[in-house]
Amino acid sequence: MKLLQLYLPLIILVLSGFVLGSKLPATVPLYLGQFLFWVGVPLSIMAFLRQADLSGAIWVAPVIAWIAVFLGAGLAWVWINWQSNRKTVVNSWSRPTQGSFILAAMAGNTGYLGYPVTLAFVGTQYFGYALFYDLLGTTLAVWGLGVVIAAAYGGGVKSQWQLLKKVAINPSLWSFGAGLLFRQVPLSTLLETSLQTLGWAIVALSLILIGMRLRQLNSWHSLPKASISLSIKMLVVPLLLGSILSLFGITGAAKLAIVLQMAMPPAFATLVIAEVYNLDRDLSVTALAVGSGGVARNFANLVMDI
Repeated sequence: MKLLQLYLPLIILVLSGFVLGSKLPATVPLYLGQFLFWVGVPLSIMAFLRQADLSGAIWVAPVIAWIAVFLGAGLAWVWINWQSNRKTVVNSWSRPTQGSFILAAMAGNTGYLGYPVTLAFVGTQYFGYALFYDLLGTTLAVWGLGVVIAAAYGGGVKSQWQLLKKVAINPSLWSFGAGLLFRQVPLSTLLETSLQTLGWAIVALSLILIGMRLRQLNSWHSLPKASISLSIKMLVVPLLLGSILSLFGITGAAKLAIVLQMAMPPAFATLVIAEVYNLDRDLSVTALAVGSGGVARNFANLVMDI
């Protein structure tokens, strides 16, 4: 019953976006995504930072994030080489396919989807763990290591200045720094309540956007490979690392916040990178669709029992 109460609002919002995606102009998700990236998500970060507990071992979160990234990429590389060496497999692992497979196994949607799920399960008090995991872990990894991998497996190396600019202008990173300072500024009860309401409204819009984008994903022939990469990303890595978090002093709700972030499906940025670097777009699309849909299932039963 508790899981149903937690999941129901998330599922309703995603389904609402899925339905709206078929009725609204195709440009709406694009504009909504731009608004959330530049304005919405940064505002929600500042809002929830005021409620988050940043004491204790919170800096472990980005360390675990980077370990999860390298573990996911490593396991994906091992699987690719094992499959490629089998005599029954012929030309099924092109370089672009390998690149998309590795990206899907290493980089999770710890922002647009990770924030709402974490807030629903552990509340604002432990939001800091999810935030540090995303901004200092996933965001830097996907636009740093992810681009390096894409350049190696895809259609050419892009300018390193473009990569640095992509990371530097990320408004979520700037709002993170501003939010750390802003959380010390006292606000009236009305302003505090309004800010929190705005934060939750942004969370709702993020979930609706997920649904809209899922509506646009319609490629399924890469499902076998996508299923393996998702198993690595959403099951194997969280189970392996989640079982040792107590060694870092992470237990209880803080542990759940980190494991939930580890178990997020592939980030939408992996599709953007796949398109820019000429990787296997069909594999990236399928991994996104199946992984994001799988979040609404009971994988939380596993991570809460770790």
